[in-house]
Amino acid sequence: MSVSSAIGSSSIARVLSVVKSWLGRAETFAAQHHRPLVTLSYAQSLDGSLTLERGKPLPLSSEVALRLTHQLRALHDAILVGIGTVLADNPRLTVRLVRGRQPQPVVLDSHLRLPSDAALFENPERPPWIATVESSQNSRWQVLEARGAVLFSLTPDAQGKVSWFELLPLLYERGIRSLMIEGGARVIQSLLEAKLADQAVITIAPRFVGGLKVVERPLSTWDVLEFPSFAQMEVQRAGEDILVWGRLCYPTQV
Repeated sequence: MSVSSAIGSSSIARVLSVVKSWLGRAETFAAQHHRPLVTLSYAQSLDGSLTLERGKPLPLSSEVALRLTHQLRALHDAILVGIGTVLADNPRLTVRLVRGRQPQPVVLDSHLRLPSDAALFENPERPPWIATVESSQNSRWQVLEARGAVLFSLTPDAQGKVSWFELLPLLYERGIRSLMIEGGARVIQSLLEAKLADQAVITIAPRFVGGLKVVERPLSTWDVLEFPSFAQMEVQRAGEDILVWGRLCYPTQV
């Protein structure tokens, strides 16, 4: 085994051990908060870019980090992405690089833009759940339902998008106790603004990109300067990448 492979294997083992300890309390946490325990996980460049420009995927993670992503997926009840990620990447949101259970795929799709031939429909055992603000009267609803999707019509938030405060309790009622969120940028931004990410596992690729940033708007103000941060943090190499993980805290949260 090469030095790089050894570093990657040990890093993955450490991260998985910590995440498993988090998820060990998911049932209790979910019952107390009436929502799933939420893990935020994504890859970025050194300068905080997810990709070069919106709608165009850019592979950033090393093979070691990709394997970790699949192992994390297998530990969670469900995995969620926004419709922008689906349209750009056409992901399957399955566990493939390791052995493990398949999480329930969930898509934030406020206006039902999910293509009926999306790769998400290739897993008949886990057809996607779609959270939208549209009603069943929308013609796209019937099309997606016919493909096997389960759709939830929710009250829009102030921006006309799906509200986390409605969606997460709904997922809890559907049996989801742990939820992994992979992006994209708008999903991550809104989740942090709602103060609903409980922990994070972030892969940092050793490259400067100068592209679409993970967070595009300030998460605090000059007169407050209280930003989401890690209450507990660990950092370690994983192959070519750097892993940063820990629990998240929100200073103004009561």
